[in-house]
Amino acid sequence: MTHQLLIAGGGMGGLAAGIAAARAGWQARLFEKAGVFGEVGAGIQLGPNSTRLLAGWGLEAELHRVAAFPEALVVRDATSGAQLGRLQLGELFAARYGSPYMTIHRADLHGLLLAGAQRAGVALKLDARITAVMPGAGAVAVRIGDDYEVEADALVGADGVWSVVRGQVYGDGAAAATGTMAFRALATQRDLPAALRQHDVGAWLGPRMHMVSYPVRGGEQLNVVGFAEGASGADAQDWNQPASGPQVEAALGTVCPSLMALIRAMPAWRAWTQHDRPPMTGPDEMVRGRVALLGDAAHPMRPYLAQGAGMALEDAAELGRVLVKADGADLDVPLALRRYALNRWQRNARVQARALRNGRIFHADGIMRLGRDLSMKLLGERLLDIPWLYRGQ
Repeated sequence: MTHQLLIAGGGMGGLAAGIAAARAGWQARLFEKAGVFGEVGAGIQLGPNSTRLLAGWGLEAELHRVAAFPEALVVRDATSGAQLGRLQLGELFAARYGSPYMTIHRADLHGLLLAGAQRAGVALKLDARITAVMPGAGAVAVRIGDDYEVEADALVGADGVWSVVRGQVYGDGAAAATGTMAFRALATQRDLPAALRQHDVGAWLGPRMHMVSYPVRGGEQLNVVGFAEGASGADAQDWNQPASGPQVEAALGTVCPSLMALIRAMPAWRAWTQHDRPPMTGPDEMVRGRVALLGDAAHPMRPYLAQGAGMALEDAAELGRVLVKADGADLDVPLALRRYALNRWQRNARVQARALRNGRIFHADGIMRLGRDLSMKLLGERLLDIPWLYRGQ
């Protein structure tokens, strides 16, 4: 008997879950509330823990056609421009961890996962808003709009930080605003002054703010993202709010001339309000009965470790592993999902906690900032490299 899986959400986590489930021999049906498949945002960083999984799903060649491969991560002081630390990436990093560090446009990665899900036979349904979740002992059902209900062996809520599945099953309220706004921009490198074109990952750390830049689309475009404490937006749930250059400058405060030049060179800015939840405290936060949460629906985190998508991909891979049925044996679905949660929650909690810690370090001022800068200058790569993260679970 072929087991059936329902997936809420057609983002990267939902599509990855569909691929993993199909590879495990399940029939997967995915429901996306939007009328088209797409991804809001510009760039994303993928460490070896992520690129290793994508290669295992047969996406390596396609990734190499659209991604960029920075040679280094360079950290600078946002107010002085002085270099604080450097981590060598490129071939050395790939050899160390068995898979490369990539930077990629979110829409490109989403497109690769969408094509992979289609090839795997995942049934994809657009304009399908889940309005109710009805768990049962032997099955779980969802209502789509006001029209019809669908039943299956299990349900995965991969519907993001504002997860309807989580709200229906857990009822634990919305993710909290962090008090930080993110501003993003994308520029074609050839349109920038030569001094501003970048092929590495750059990070600038300043009081109550930091900014990151890196190439995407094979290096043809530059993605720039700034994070500012205390700034506010219009609609907390809008990931694509308009923003202006002066608004970004005011939010980020005093920065060095080279960073200001980069900010002012961006053709347009968008913004969104950061939300998260506290680090997970147990497996029950990921699974209840036949309903599992994945990615931001389970563990929305601050983007200060560049691992939000990475943890969603790891969740999907682990889900696929536990859904594989031993030959001749009937699969205990709730037990399999429980195993998924047991195998994932501690790592997710560790990444959430490290992202929180990074935020305090990145945005430090006063004595803490001086200690950070001295430590980074003395230890360099030993602080920036994270073996437990990049080696995977």
